[in-house]
Amino acid sequence: MTDTVIDRLGRQVLEPLKQRFVGREEVVDLIALAVVAGEHLFLYGPPGTAKSALIRHFTDAIHGRCFEYMLTRFSEPNEIFGPIDIVKLREGTVTTVITGMLPEADLVFLDEMFNANSAILNNLLTVLNERVYRRGAETHALPLLSLFSASNHLPEDEALQALFDRFLLRCRIDNLKREAMPLLLDAGWALESYVPPTSGLSVKDLRTLGAQLYQVDLAGVKDAYIDLVFKIRDLGILFTDRRAVKVLKLLAASALLCGRTSAIVSDLWVLRYVWDRVEHIDALCHLVNGILEQHPTAEAHPLAAVPAEPDAEEIARRLHRLESEIDPAKMTAGSIVRMRENVAELSDQAAWVRDQDSRQHLQTQAQKILDRLA
Repeated sequence: MTDTVIDRLGRQVLEPLKQRFVGREEVVDLIALAVVAGEHLFLYGPPGTAKSALIRHFTDAIHGRCFEYMLTRFSEPNEIFGPIDIVKLREGTVTTVITGMLPEADLVFLDEMFNANSAILNNLLTVLNERVYRRGAETHALPLLSLFSASNHLPEDEALQALFDRFLLRCRIDNLKREAMPLLLDAGWALESYVPPTSGLSVKDLRTLGAQLYQVDLAGVKDAYIDLVFKIRDLGILFTDRRAVKVLKLLAASALLCGRTSAIVSDLWVLRYVWDRVEHIDALCHLVNGILEQHPTAEAHPLAAVPAEPDAEEIARRLHRLESEIDPAKMTAGSIVRMRENVAELSDQAAWVRDQDSRQHLQTQAQKILDRLA
């Protein structure tokens, strides 16, 4: 049964999504990881990067109850959890009408969640942590499998950190590079008239797969994982004991998605996505990739692949050449935009240089050029 569900998940849902959304294979695989582990995923990036569309197309492909809402500071709890039944209220009973609302949903997508007011956020904390919604004397046990959220900003208020902490997986999404634009335009145009086929996969199938998590043998990866937990904390990332335990579910889910019943060191790729601030992302990737490089295997999850290290000297030469071409008197608005794109791409490449001093030097140089072009 498990192998059949994995095959159908890949063939009927994940692969079609990867074909429709150019350059978003990473996000698609993380969505699958989240639902198999029964955990929550947060997508961070600028508007227009297909965050909402990706989640929507995934939930549309799964037979199950879904709830979607965009939150603002004016949103009220009734809009999310359901209104009070007026008829029963007149009889002296407080009852929430949850039909079609979040408490009934298997999969939930809340766009711009951190815009919500405290009344909604306090309820969401219990929803994410306990899968329970309480209102007065009412208590609703929720069928929630995974909750997804997307935003173009990270929480800055300390009051929001507890909620953000409930998202075990965090993924940054950026605009695609220039070379991907032709494919993006073709795929985006086709998507406008796309009618998704009916998938044979249901939320019940995903729960069946997720039930196998606790049968996965984690013994072979435990020592490497413990060592990595403390190295992550040394980076200044808030990685609590509670999160360290819950990440074991992600390791097991990675193994299951690869058709294995035992976790291996390559499953530690999931730890790239436990950052809590943007400045941690590159350092965390380098830390995890350093471990993965030592344990290559054909049994690894696709996201365990480590990108080839770019040539630091070549990046330095290209940055120097671009800087020498800056001439405000001759440059047009279009040429400035193109140069900014080239510099940004080189900065992204520099992020994968392993030597920390070289990496920081290149990224500093790139930022200086971008500042001059601002």
